Amino acid sequence: MADRTQHGDRTQHGDDDGIRTFAFPADRSISGVGMQVGPMGSGHTWHSEAPLGRVHRIDFHVVMVFAAGPVRHMIDFTEYEATAGDVLWIRPGQVHRFTTTSEYRGTVLTMQPGFLPRATVEATGLYRYDFPPLLHPEPPQLAALEASLAQLRREYEDTATLPLGLHTAVLRHSLTAFLLRLAHLAAGSVEASPQHSDTTFTLFRDAVEAGFATNHSVSAYADALGYSRRTLVRAVRAATGETPKSFIDKRVVLEAKRLLAHTDLPIGRVGAAVGFPDAANFSKFFHQHTDMTPAAFRAELR
Repeated sequence: MADRTQHGDRTQHGDDDGIRTFAFPADRSISGVGMQVGPMGSGHTWHSEAPLGRVHRIDFHVVMVFAAGPVRHMIDFTEYEATAGDVLWIRPGQVHRFTTTSEYRGTVLTMQPGFLPRATVEATGLYRYDFPPLLHPEPPQLAALEASLAQLRREYEDTATLPLGLHTAVLRHSLTAFLLRLAHLAAGSVEASPQHSDTTFTLFRDAVEAGFATNHSVSAYADALGYSRRTLVRAVRAATGETPKSFIDKRVVLEAKRLLAHTDLPIGRVGAAVGFPDAANFSKFFHQHTDMTPAAFRAELR
């Protein structure tokens, strides 16, 4: 199990959707800064009430660099197998599950959303959900990542040589250096396009993440962002190869799958949670995008 901070309990809050969500405990990090880095090891959990093997959601970033393996880890309905030298990157909002039979060894970094400035967030692809969670760096890339992570850990643990304001600033710079390397590795694992960093698409993606549960309208997003519908269509297609409507629908389907698979909410409440007050309309939408009814999808996973 990952030992994120070498502390015991974690801040946890409930979700109306029924999936337990665990928040980043800034008060448990050294000096209360918005990041933590330390060894992975046995005998530790994200939260004292979150047993190993239970699916849960996190609202912070997690990067695990493995020193041993194999380790099997589920993220959003996909099982990933990591071994020594691999990197696993989990982003806020994703559901995941540890494997009780796997021994987690290596270093784990966690980061609170908002700890880095927006320009750095853009440059490092922190919310690039299209990047694969599991990365396989080549030996030179791994050596550079590990050296950068070790430097970050030294800065994190050194609270004696700088006042808190400067200590935090140094941490942000060291963290940025590590994440830029990680983002370069992740971008190399997909057919990345320069347009992915387009501000129009970035704003749309962030707006969808914040509003998909109630807003499925491309025009509404365009109006809220101050763009024409045509401009939004061009930006999203250049960045993802799909239409804005398809992008929204995929996010809604993913959330519906999470709720169907990992909660006991009635199907009608699942639909309502992703913006479909009418259960029949939700079932029709879900079937159109998955070729399965919500009930059949839930049954197949249980």
